[in-house]
Amino acid sequence: MTIHEAHKLLEEKQVSSVELTKVCLDRIQQVEPKVGAIVTVTEELALEQARKADELIADGDVNPLTGIPALIKDVMCTRGVRTTCSSKMLENFVPPYDAAVVEKLNEAGMVMVGKANMDEFAMGSSTEHSAFFPTHNPWDLSRVPGGSSGGSAAAVAAGEAIYTLGSDTGGSIRQPAGFCSVTGLKPTYGRVSRYGLVAFASSLDQIGPLTQDVTDCALVMNVIAGHDSRDSTSAPYHVPDYTQCLTGDIKGMKIGIPKEYFVEGMQSEVEAVIKAAISKLEGMGAVIGEVSLPHTRHALAVYYIIAPSEASANLARYDGTKYGFRYQGADTMWDTMDKTRQYGFGAEVKRRIMLGTYALSAGYYDAYYLKAQKVRTLIRREFDEAFEKFDALVTPTSPTVPFKIGEKVDDPVQMYLADVCTLPINIAGLPGISIPAGFADNLPIGMQIISKPFAEETILKIAHAYQQATDWHKRKPEL
Repeated sequence: MTIHEAHKLLEEKQVSSVELTKVCLDRIQQVEPKVGAIVTVTEELALEQARKADELIADGDVNPLTGIPALIKDVMCTRGVRTTCSSKMLENFVPPYDAAVVEKLNEAGMVMVGKANMDEFAMGSSTEHSAFFPTHNPWDLSRVPGGSSGGSAAAVAAGEAIYTLGSDTGGSIRQPAGFCSVTGLKPTYGRVSRYGLVAFASSLDQIGPLTQDVTDCALVMNVIAGHDSRDSTSAPYHVPDYTQCLTGDIKGMKIGIPKEYFVEGMQSEVEAVIKAAISKLEGMGAVIGEVSLPHTRHALAVYYIIAPSEASANLARYDGTKYGFRYQGADTMWDTMDKTRQYGFGAEVKRRIMLGTYALSAGYYDAYYLKAQKVRTLIRREFDEAFEKFDALVTPTSPTVPFKIGEKVDDPVQMYLADVCTLPINIAGLPGISIPAGFADNLPIGMQIISKPFAEETILKIAHAYQQATDWHKRKPEL
């Protein structure tokens, strides 16, 4: 069920929020042993929020999200509910405040059924790097759901929640959305407040929705977008009503196809599905043209210098002194810090901290971090030039279908390549959406639509029109 379908039933009093919440909680109990999408189930809180939502609905005070069960990725602070980042380091951390997006959703009458599993500290592309358990793809339980918001995407696909929030630093909303055949939007950097989002790479992180369809994405964005003075990178721009752009008409819109995104090594099935989707857009009246973004090939290298460098600085706060896990039994303060990090962080987090610390170290800063920032500017300019000719760009979300659990976990470079189509969008701070575009051997394939900064309306319009003309987003896995 979508948000807008559930909202209609609630408004017409055909169902109560408590009933809807109980259905979701029952579904979680039923499929969670197979999927592993949720770190913490908040049953009591959810039923209490549902009862309050029913009172609001009875009074006629109904936001489109009032009384709708949702999951929050476990990287966003939730007051009184543990926020682990799927790490031993924060296994028992209970924040004293809510993230800005959680505040906004609570004001809108959200029902939070739990916190979603993820790659530890959002570092990963498969949700195998969770310190607790891997998440399984509902379409094929032997495969990954993508990452790092794999729990959020899998939960929507498996019907455990009607919508979820994820975070995206290099593709962590869009890649799992593609792998799980759901709709996932990464807003423009600065469009949604990062206050209360546990930091990974501060110049790249952005919060966004994972939903059943584009209409639901627009409804969630209407609530979570907007300026927040507590986040110094939050953009002080007016937030439009995103549902107003969902006209279904894309006649005359110019869509560019970047040739560099159809890379060597891309699965032929993925290429065939995306090219068929592009033909569909052309048949709906869009004007299709090729565009070149030559600096795209450097995006992976740029990302894996900038993101680990920022992670190295951000994760320095986990020292065993202030909060989170603390190793007991060390002889000195320095020994406590060493052992806390040794046992508190997983292998992938340690790898990225070391990469970043090396790139920032004396004698290497100019050669790595500074040079990466210069190439970042070139990538951004290239996109700016492309958007002078085109309204949007269309690419695959991922070069492959979902891979097997364990297939790439010991090969970091192959794992990093899973995000090769999504990374450049974070580097340039652009909005991007992944929508279901088809299947290969019953495995989902996502299509990514990108536009210029703060042009979420453009990508929502194109994505919605495509969903009106196809039914890929309506297909559900058999669990």
